[in-house]
Amino acid sequence: MGSVQIVTTILAAGITAVAVWLAVRAVLKMTAVIRLGQPAPERFADKATRTKTMLVETAGHTRMFKWGVVGAAHWFVMVGFIVLSLLVLEAYFEVVTTDGGLPIIGNWTIFGLVTEIIGVLGLVGIVVLMAIRLRNRPSRPGGRSRFTGSSMWQGYFVEWIVLLVLVFGFVIRGFKVATDHFEFPFWATPVSHAVGAVLPDWQDGVSVAAVIKIMISMTWLIVISLNVTMGVAWHRFLAFPNIFFKREPAKPAGSGLGALRPMTSQGKPLDFEEADPEKDQFGVAQVEQFSWKGLLDFSTCTECGRCQSQCPAWNTGKPLSPKLLVLSLRDHAYAKAPYLLAGGGKDLTGEEKATQAQLAHLDVLSLAEGDKPLIGTAEEGGVIDPDVLWSCTTCGACVEQCPVDIEHVDHIVDMRRYQVLIESSFPSEAGVMLRNLENKGNPWGAPQNTREDWTKGLDFEVPRVGEVDDFEYLFWVGCAGAFEDRAKKTTRAVATLLNEAGVKFAILGEGETCSGDPARRIGNEFVFQMLAQQNVETLNEAFEGREKAKRKIVATCPHCFNTLGNEYGQLGGEFEVVHHTQLLAHLVSTGKLTPVQPVDGGVTYHDPCYLGRHNRVFAAPREVLGDAIEGEITEMPRNSERSFCCGAGGARMWMEEKIGKRINVDRVEEAMATGAKTVAVGCPFCSTMLSDGVNGKGAGEQVEVIDVATVLLRSVKPEAPAGEPEVVPAAG
Repeated sequence: MGSVQIVTTILAAGITAVAVWLAVRAVLKMTAVIRLGQPAPERFADKATRTKTMLVETAGHTRMFKWGVVGAAHWFVMVGFIVLSLLVLEAYFEVVTTDGGLPIIGNWTIFGLVTEIIGVLGLVGIVVLMAIRLRNRPSRPGGRSRFTGSSMWQGYFVEWIVLLVLVFGFVIRGFKVATDHFEFPFWATPVSHAVGAVLPDWQDGVSVAAVIKIMISMTWLIVISLNVTMGVAWHRFLAFPNIFFKREPAKPAGSGLGALRPMTSQGKPLDFEEADPEKDQFGVAQVEQFSWKGLLDFSTCTECGRCQSQCPAWNTGKPLSPKLLVLSLRDHAYAKAPYLLAGGGKDLTGEEKATQAQLAHLDVLSLAEGDKPLIGTAEEGGVIDPDVLWSCTTCGACVEQCPVDIEHVDHIVDMRRYQVLIESSFPSEAGVMLRNLENKGNPWGAPQNTREDWTKGLDFEVPRVGEVDDFEYLFWVGCAGAFEDRAKKTTRAVATLLNEAGVKFAILGEGETCSGDPARRIGNEFVFQMLAQQNVETLNEAFEGREKAKRKIVATCPHCFNTLGNEYGQLGGEFEVVHHTQLLAHLVSTGKLTPVQPVDGGVTYHDPCYLGRHNRVFAAPREVLGDAIEGEITEMPRNSERSFCCGAGGARMWMEEKIGKRINVDRVEEAMATGAKTVAVGCPFCSTMLSDGVNGKGAGEQVEVIDVATVLLRSVKPEAPAGEPEVVPAAG
């Protein structure tokens, strides 16, 4: 060992010792913060499926590859980080001696070949990612970027570190080639040999390059250890557990789509018959009241901004960005952590839990963070502004796009629950909707005895449950389908088509009440459970004696479809629920319905969030339209899982849109740009919002918004347009 090797060895050992010590301290701090969260015992169930899903999503990059070029580049960088860590380890042997290498595998040609390929592809990948970040920098001309609000220096820092580590890997190999100490042939490592051809025959070059590579790597570790909120770096480690502990690992889509998490206290579902607000947690009022998985979510955010780029609120000038919301919660959690770890915090009555002695050593900033309201305006010092909280449509675009399975919608609704149930703080116009749900059983406040008025004028009898026993499907009409004039036409069209196909169905009529979706999404879990339990009892009675496979429900509203199929199971209601477009597609494919006259004029289809993104029903409505129209469907740029929300979800249907551009107008402009004369929908909320948008653009005479069922009925029975005879206006 020469003098150079002595110096490089000391330098490598010294910086590594400091980096490892800081990293251990950082990991212990992060673990302590995450453990402050509430229990979530269900996250440990089905470990085999969780392991499989985690490996598929990480190794296969299934979420990242939804953005092709970015996904491929990131995959090469990720694989490079994992595999080429062996070359960082090898550098510790190379600082000691110029011909050093990894024991056993270090001289295998296959090892040289694989690391060469990964090194080259990793270089290409990181350069692509750097170019994409620069092209989308927030300061660029042309509007908002998905990186707006991200810590850009952190992104640049991480990318340059990766680039330099990869470059110095080839420099080390190049010096080995130049000094004739390289063990791999040219055919396996052509780039390394090419680098060696331009480097001098400097015997100490290997050790010097190796210590520089180690110092670069350890500098990265030191910097991220001193910045525990640096998600752009820490996600390399936290993504694995965050994906492993996702809510529903068996689901093909985002874990936070479909059903909401039930309201819990200390990790157990809340029983409203026994719950006590002074003893049980009602929603989330403090950051430590999120589950530990929520705190892990916040820590894992990569700040990539995919969620932000897809969010309808952000894209129409609202203050909500799912990314910035998560980052605000993350920063608040870690700033508040010293106060919480010292024993501080408020109990459920708002009293301080810690003694003065416990808090005496804390700095002023930590104590101030502990007094911040979780929800509050800037003047109140709140972490999340109320306008941010109430801008969410729960469309799920953020969850769909997040590469590390953060559950934004669950966290937003948990905060809403506390605001609604304990603070009674929510947009005033939504109060009318909630009172109508409690008093009338529907959000419009229409009399219950008018639920069957849509059947008037049909040329066949619509059977009721109780009057017939041999029905195959229970037709869940829904509140919109029963009371809203435009939605009534869809209800009549579906009933007409089912009758035409000879399907035996029945309705509950006045026995049906609201599914509870708007109450649950706004945060009023109490009203949701009241309505849901009533419906579960009614449905169980209607299906009494039938096994689950024969407890079939068809629904025209995706919100009802989602609630009945995904959430009623939490309350003992197990049913087979299909959307009407799924049933109609089946009836057409089996020859029970036959389109005879194609509908012309061009058709585009708008994917409802709760049908498509939340429940993966993309094909059925398109199959129905494909059979009923002349020509191809003209797709909007944002379609299928990337469909843009109509603006009505999350109970926004009953809240005025006062900030920024109206979401429905943005979507209507996209639909009209296709040139299609018909905008087909599969949701009564979407129908209302898009129709209002079309009328607002003054295009009501040129563009028609109608349900998929109406399009099909016009093709099957062109002489009888859906819903035209005797439409009875909603009462109330």
